[in-house]
Amino acid sequence: MDGGYGSRDSSSEKFLKGKFTPEKNVAETSGEDSKRTSALDSSKAAAPASAEREPGEPEAVSSEAFLRYQEETYSGKEPLIELRDIYKIYYMGDEEIHASDGISLKIWRGEFVAIVGKSGSGKSTLMNIIGALDTPTEGEYLLGGEDTSEMTDDELAEIRNKMIGFIFQQYNLLPKLDLLENVELPLQYAGVPAAERKERALASLDRVGLKGKWKSFPNQLSGGQQQRVSIARALAGDPSLILADEPTGALDSKTSREVLNFLKKLNEEGNTIVMITHDPSIAMNAGRVVQVMDGKITFDGDVKEYAAKL
Repeated sequence: MDGGYGSRDSSSEKFLKGKFTPEKNVAETSGEDSKRTSALDSSKAAAPASAEREPGEPEAVSSEAFLRYQEETYSGKEPLIELRDIYKIYYMGDEEIHASDGISLKIWRGEFVAIVGKSGSGKSTLMNIIGALDTPTEGEYLLGGEDTSEMTDDELAEIRNKMIGFIFQQYNLLPKLDLLENVELPLQYAGVPAAERKERALASLDRVGLKGKWKSFPNQLSGGQQQRVSIARALAGDPSLILADEPTGALDSKTSREVLNFLKKLNEEGNTIVMITHDPSIAMNAGRVVQVMDGKITFDGDVKEYAAKL
């Protein structure tokens, strides 16, 4: 996670403090990888001429082919996520820190997008805004067409619970609950009846291959299995968006590949996934990469272009 500038609770802390309480209870259509590839292959990406910048300010890089692909593919469709000139400003004494510095971004249903950046780049601030865990200082954030920018904490909790499934690096499973109860918990606070709750939780555990272990407790599982339970919990509410914060950060390389392959499979099934990571090699498992530096987007394009620039 980025170092927070006089920040609120981290997203993981807020998940534990807020998602699973009634007051602050907190992841649609298939991907378009083949269309993206053909659109990009037809035209080599070119970076536009740089505008005048302050010394040391990162140069924004944009792919003309990728932007054209987006315009053609999603013409007339409403984005699931739309950030309009977002600023998040913190104050440290007399210093003004722009953790998000004029970010505009659209993400459509069915995309798998990685937001990548080093510690302090602003990626975690961006994740908190996308996840309705925080609101911007300035700008608008529309999630499913609803403007969250001026929402109260209770309203943000409602939209999190309704639209977003979270996957965190440390799993955030409750140790005294078995796997079924952990997966049921967000459904319980959403008011889902007990019988339906159990049915949906078991179905989610089945999707991640752990239905047979539903009576087990988190400490009886490997790290990879615990992360799969976290994914099952995110899926149980049938969210519009799955938001994964460093989902492989606590896993070994083999288990990391398994989790990433599972996220890709979920995306192929039509789930919209936004993954936050500091690791470019992890980001390259997505279909689209958004690179953040100093609170600005410095690259937004197809994963093949991103790989070529590394």
